[in-house]
Amino acid sequence: MTERYYLNALGMINALGTGKAEIGAQLFAGDTAGMQLQEGYLLDQAVVAGAVHQTLPEIAGNLSSYDSRNNRMLLAALQEIEGDIRTAIDRYGPDRVAVILGTSTSGISDNEPGIAEKVKTGSFPEVFDYNRQDNASLALFARAYFGLSGLAMTISTACTSSAKTFASARRMMAAGLCDAAIVGGADTLCRLTMNGFASLDLLSPVLCNPFSQNRNGINIGEGAAVFLMSREPSPVRLAGIGETSDAYHMSTPDPEGLGALTAMQQALGESGFNPEDIAYLNLHGTATELNDSVEAKAVYELLDAVPCSSTKPLTGHTLGAAGSTELGFLWLALRSGEGVLPPHIWDEAVDAEIPPLNLVPKGMTMPEARAMMTNSFAFGGNNISVILSKERE
Repeated sequence: MTERYYLNALGMINALGTGKAEIGAQLFAGDTAGMQLQEGYLLDQAVVAGAVHQTLPEIAGNLSSYDSRNNRMLLAALQEIEGDIRTAIDRYGPDRVAVILGTSTSGISDNEPGIAEKVKTGSFPEVFDYNRQDNASLALFARAYFGLSGLAMTISTACTSSAKTFASARRMMAAGLCDAAIVGGADTLCRLTMNGFASLDLLSPVLCNPFSQNRNGINIGEGAAVFLMSREPSPVRLAGIGETSDAYHMSTPDPEGLGALTAMQQALGESGFNPEDIAYLNLHGTATELNDSVEAKAVYELLDAVPCSSTKPLTGHTLGAAGSTELGFLWLALRSGEGVLPPHIWDEAVDAEIPPLNLVPKGMTMPEARAMMTNSFAFGGNNISVILSKERE
């Protein structure tokens, strides 16, 4: 791609806190305090999860039909960069700012009580509204909130959903369909997701432990991360994207890691960087036995000793919001004056069965970092790797 695309502003909320300042401080400190036992998601036990306990903004008035916890989570992130978005709307026009967001379950948590009543009584309650769980609701709400009249799309590809919004937005800008885009995603905790992962025996009963020989599953989290993306130069550039699909199995990645490796290679090739130029890699790192093994193979083959970490012990796996959340962590690291990196929190029990990785300890810095990569992998072998670069000022 000859055109350049930039990430001009970032808004976030997750188990680490609300807003870039609070989240950045807790992220670089490796604070796991937001990962706590949660009741009410599984019938017979509490489960460790990254919940957001902050009060979320209300959705009322003429937007009340969009009200759901998922959209309120999104709104909390959007409000952090509302000024930047409205400036872009004034500059480009309401028909030239697209909304491309990702989610996996949308507002189904709000509908779960109504679904339970339907199972018990045969009828939905009067307050039940299917539109709350419609994945389209996320993008339609953001478009309505800002009074936009252009493109609006929600991507739902499980754990790659919000990462793929950056690729879609870039294609739309390159095609001349918009001049700027609100990209990112939101996902919220719900019983559907928790029980689904429990049925696959993938939930860890304790804090997840990525790449350890003792790893035993994931923790789920919730949150939102949104960016304003445009061609307007700013300190962080969207430098490269690689997308692949294994189509190996419905829920299991290709054990050889070819799809993951190819996505990383594509992102590098497009960016123009060499493997040694990547200062840090945010691993998908779910702490499941096979996922970590596959990713370790791909990373070791391509990037060898690059400093890397999984941030899921800090936030939980935020599913449809994970890609944009972890791109937000790259954005914060590249903008950090100290060059501090997100640490890898684990028990340091090395798994001799997987290739060794250079996992980031607390306090590690890379002051001269120019480029960083993040991986997101999803059910169905859906893979995406994204590289951000720090522009010289």
